[in-house]
Amino acid sequence: MPRPYRVVVLISGSGTNLQRLIDTVHTPNGEIEIVLVLSSRADAYGLERARMAGIATDVMTRSRDDDRIARDVALADRVAQAAPDLVVLAGWMSILTGAFLDRFPDRVINLHPSLLPAFIGMHAIEDALAWGVRWTGVTVHYAEEEVDGGPPILQETVPVLYGDTVDSLRERVRDAEHRVLPAAVRLFAQDRVHRDPQQRRRVQILEEEPS
Repeated sequence: MPRPYRVVVLISGSGTNLQRLIDTVHTPNGEIEIVLVLSSRADAYGLERARMAGIATDVMTRSRDDDRIARDVALADRVAQAAPDLVVLAGWMSILTGAFLDRFPDRVINLHPSLLPAFIGMHAIEDALAWGVRWTGVTVHYAEEEVDGGPPILQETVPVLYGDTVDSLRERVRDAEHRVLPAAVRLFAQDRVHRDPQQRRRVQILEEEPS
């Protein structure tokens, strides 16, 4: 029996998207297994979610005074110990450098609450409301050193309704996140995501699993 597809999840907060992954794709000794949840904060509730699911956890705190390269080398060393097939940034509140990303080429994905390239950064939902757009959404994309700069893998639109508040829009965006992120992890586990080696912004999703 082939070993499970191994996923490491990096978090910084409550871990609602982590919980969705646990509920939908995490099948120890099955097709997909979350083998490590690593947080940048020791008090992140996502760590408790992982522990309740029997998933290994670790914490690597950071500060503004940290040497980013040294931090990411240490982070990559710890993640590499889990031998991941895929690294998922699910609320990881730190820009990763090449010292980390180069260790896991085309195997680090991020979730962002907008239809990239619109509304990059930490306030995407607030920015969508401020602009008065009719549609926003969520994007799963390859992580790169540029903030929210990697090419999209999956996207889903979310309507912005008249009278929306940040909280009401965030709730619908979160619902979309809970659909799109597990779908992306499944596609990777099925080897259906391919990034063009020359035209790096082109991503192909195969219609069926490779035989």
